[in-house]
Amino acid sequence: MKLTEAAVLGALSGVRDPELDEPITDLKFVAGLRVAEDAVDVRLRLPTPFCAPNFAYLMVADAKEAVLSVPGVREARISLDDHHASPEINAGMAEDRGFEGTFPGETEGESLDELRAIFRRKSFVARQERLCRALLAEGYSSEELAEMRLEEVPASEAFEKYLSRREELGLDASAEAPFVVDPDGNQIPEEAVIEHLRFAKLTRLSIEGNAGFCRGLLATRYGIEDPEEATP
Repeated sequence: MKLTEAAVLGALSGVRDPELDEPITDLKFVAGLRVAEDAVDVRLRLPTPFCAPNFAYLMVADAKEAVLSVPGVREARISLDDHHASPEINAGMAEDRGFEGTFPGETEGESLDELRAIFRRKSFVARQERLCRALLAEGYSSEELAEMRLEEVPASEAFEKYLSRREELGLDASAEAPFVVDPDGNQIPEEAVIEHLRFAKLTRLSIEGNAGFCRGLLATRYGIEDPEEATP
């Protein structure tokens, strides 16, 4: 099977900005793509040159892993444009040094795995709140949500995304598992559901606000005419 740009873009669509919880393809972070036989070159860009190096490296590393997962790809060269740490990140990725090897002495904060886990927890909370809000609008009560099992949640795209985020955290996604749980998998009791969703709403609004802000910055920086054409 011939390797195609469409196949590579399909893989990259599974890479999300960890903070905004949206595909880097929808966010227009993919600045360039070239396929030559079994080798792929991808150029990425971010809304500002000042994103934290660990955050930027995380996206570049995830993009490389996604491209290498495409059948027929032997070599994936991922580079980051116009970032204050682009030389270090690009050299580290090319030499497979890892984040710690790329930024020695600058890794006292969260490791990449810890950083990824933090963003996954936020994404899970926001996706759960979106789904609960939709169900409440359809007439379900908070008491019903508290007692609901996953098999009882109506099928929808929002539900599928919620399940995906749930599985990323390693939480129980079986049919009999409780629907409304915290990021550790603990069921939220009926009397705490409303307060839980209020907190979750703040997380969702923060993610959505940051996403809109970043789209605007990217549009201004690179002259993108319609940054809002992508949907979450």
